[in-house]
Amino acid sequence: MGREEIWDVDAAQRYDSPGLGMFASDVLEPTVERLAELAGDGRALEFAIGTGRVAVPLAERGIPVTGIELSRPMIEQLRTKAGEQTIPVVVGDMANARADGEYSLVYLVYNTISNLLTQAEQVACFRNAARHLVRGGRFVIELWVPELRNLPPGQKATVWQVEPGHISLDTYDVLNQQVVSHHFRFGASKRAELFRSPHRYVWPAELDLMAQLAGFEVETRHADWSGAEFTDESRSHVSVYRLATVS
Repeated sequence: MGREEIWDVDAAQRYDSPGLGMFASDVLEPTVERLAELAGDGRALEFAIGTGRVAVPLAERGIPVTGIELSRPMIEQLRTKAGEQTIPVVVGDMANARADGEYSLVYLVYNTISNLLTQAEQVACFRNAARHLVRGGRFVIELWVPELRNLPPGQKATVWQVEPGHISLDTYDVLNQQVVSHHFRFGASKRAELFRSPHRYVWPAELDLMAQLAGFEVETRHADWSGAEFTDESRSHVSVYRLATVS
């Protein structure tokens, strides 16, 4: 199943959850604050902008934001919040689509680089970020750390979230660094709704090598947007890569 099929009209309409999950203020506000700081007086480009969860509040902070997005239904949801003049969006793949102009910041949040299912595509994404940036510009990636330590020998799935009416689990193909996330939502009836999305998981060291191939250097890595220390127990990271100032 391709990404355009996954992020269809139904997924786009169900994506936003104002005040909850990744839309909760304690998640979103530190994200926007840090990105605004990194953008400075320049322009920002969001790869896989989606429905504008981050782009809309960032634009409200006065940062000029442009997006690249493959899913037209997700863009349609974004358009209910901000027009084309406020947040221009290029329809295309974040691995190769080109937006006009140069930017001081390109960012890719909430594990989205893992939606690219091959190493070659992920490397291309880094190179595409570099093409858009001014010298010394930054590429920021938020990504989870693969939780293979929670996967006992012989077991291929882990449950990572249990909430009332919602269970999420991941199934792993460790040979090919592939994982499929399964989200089950249910009510009082015996039926449940299932949403699935495939990913290619990436270790921080591999991500750093991709960055190096595209001309970036690691500037900082923290466990979250608030700047918590990244340790061997961290479940995710926010990595800031800086484009070399000389060729």
